[in-house]
Amino acid sequence: MENFFKLRENGTTVRTEILAGLTTFMTMAYIIALNPNLLTNFDIGSSLWNGVFLATCIASAIAMFCMAFLANKPFALAPGMGLNSFFAVVAANIAGLTGMTYVESFQAALVIILIEGIVFIVLSVLNIREKIVEAIPLGVRLGIAPAIGIMLMNIGLGSNAGIYSETGGPFYVMRDFFGALTPSVAKTSMGSGYGPMILSVVTMFIGLFVIVILAKKGIKAAVLLGMLAASIIYWAGSAIFLGSNPFAALATASFLPPFADMASTTLFKFNFQGLMDVGWFTVITLIITFCMIDMFDTIGTLVGTASRAGMVDKDGNMPNMKEALLSDAVGTVAGACCGTSTVTTFVESASGVEAGGRTGLTALTTGVLFLACIFIAPIAALIPAAATSAALIYVGVLMLMGLKNVDFDDLDQMVPVALMLIGMPISGSIGHAIGLGLISFTVIKVFSGKAKDVSVLTYVISALFLVKFFLIV
Repeated sequence: MENFFKLRENGTTVRTEILAGLTTFMTMAYIIALNPNLLTNFDIGSSLWNGVFLATCIASAIAMFCMAFLANKPFALAPGMGLNSFFAVVAANIAGLTGMTYVESFQAALVIILIEGIVFIVLSVLNIREKIVEAIPLGVRLGIAPAIGIMLMNIGLGSNAGIYSETGGPFYVMRDFFGALTPSVAKTSMGSGYGPMILSVVTMFIGLFVIVILAKKGIKAAVLLGMLAASIIYWAGSAIFLGSNPFAALATASFLPPFADMASTTLFKFNFQGLMDVGWFTVITLIITFCMIDMFDTIGTLVGTASRAGMVDKDGNMPNMKEALLSDAVGTVAGACCGTSTVTTFVESASGVEAGGRTGLTALTTGVLFLACIFIAPIAALIPAAATSAALIYVGVLMLMGLKNVDFDDLDQMVPVALMLIGMPISGSIGHAIGLGLISFTVIKVFSGKAKDVSVLTYVISALFLVKFFLIV
C-alpha cells in the first residue's frame, strides 16, 4: 500500500486512510437507501427498488475503485443528490408522454445516463474537461470551497434530519425547531414528532461539540468518533426517552442481495426504442442538461475539497485532475449499466479529507464498505441522520476558512463569491452556483472595460449557462 498509494509522500498512514474512508462512508451511507427511494417514488421492496439498491452499491464501488487506482485521490462517488431527483422526474415524464410503464420509462432514461457517461469519458481522455476546470477564474475557484461549506451546513442543519409525525412532515431542525416562535408552537406543529426532534437537536450538537473538542486536541479520528458518540446518544435516547427500539428493523431485515430483481429490472436494461419515442430534440436537451449539471457539480466538489486538503498548486490546479474526472465518468457509465442515475463525486468526501484522508486508499476503503452494504445494508441504515449532520456541520465550518484567500476589496472576486455563497445552499446545486459565479465574473469584467481578462472558454461556459438557465425547456 505504501508503494502503490505513496502514503509517506502524502503524509499519511494506512490507519489514517482507513479511518478517513470509514468516516466518509458514515456521512454518505444515507444514499444507499435514499437513492432507490427517490428513483422509485418510495416503492420500497419492489423489484425495481431492489435493483436500484444494488446498482447504487455496485456502481459507487466501481467509481471509487477507479478514483483509488487511477487518480490516487480520497474522493468518494455515488449517485448524486439532485441529479437522482431530476432523473425520477424525467422518467415519470417519459411515462406520461409515451404511456409506458414506469419501469420501461426508467430503462429509457438510463440510456441518457449512458450517453452522458460516454461523452464524459471522451471529454476526459481528450483533456477537455480538465481545460474547463482551468478556465474557471481563480477568484471563482477560491469561492467554491466556502460555498460548499455553507451548503454542507445547510444540509446538516436544514434538510439532513427530517422528522415525520401524524401532523405531517418532514420537520427540520433549523426551519421548524429553531425557526418556531416558541417551543409550544413547535410542539403543536410537530405533534408526536416533537420528542424525536428534541433528540435529534441534542444528538446533532453534542456530536458537533465532541468533534470540535477532539479536533482541537489533535485527534485525527475526531469526526468518526464524534459521529459514533452521537449515534450512541441517539440510540440510548430512543430507548430511554422515546420508548422505541432503535435496532428493531434488524429483526425483520434481509441480508441476502436481491440479484434476481436487479437482473430483471435494471442490469443492462436499456430501452433505446422507448427513448426515441420521446423525440430527438427533447432527448438532446435532456442529455445537455444532465451533462452540465454533473460536470460542474463534479468540478466544484473536486476543486473545493482539494483546496481544503491542500492538494492544489499555487494556481489552484489539482494534480491528477484528468484521472479524477475520468473516474467520475466511468462511474456514470457503470451506474447506467447497473441501473441508477448519474454517479458523481460526493461533497461528503470532505469529511474523510478532514479526518486525514489524502490518497486513493481512503476512496478504496469507502468503496469496499459500499460493496459490503450489499449484504449489511440494514446495519448501515442504523446510523442516525442527526449523527451525520454533526459531521456535515463541522466540515462545513472548516471549509468556510477558505474565505481568507478571497480579496474582499476586489469586487471582481467578491461579487461572484458572494453569489456562490448564497446560491449553492439555496439552489442545492454546486454546478448552478458556479454558473452564477462565472456569469457575474464575465459581465463585470466586460462592462468594466477588462474583457481581455476573460478567457475564450470562460465566455463559452458563461454563454452555455445562460442558455441552460433561460432557454432549455
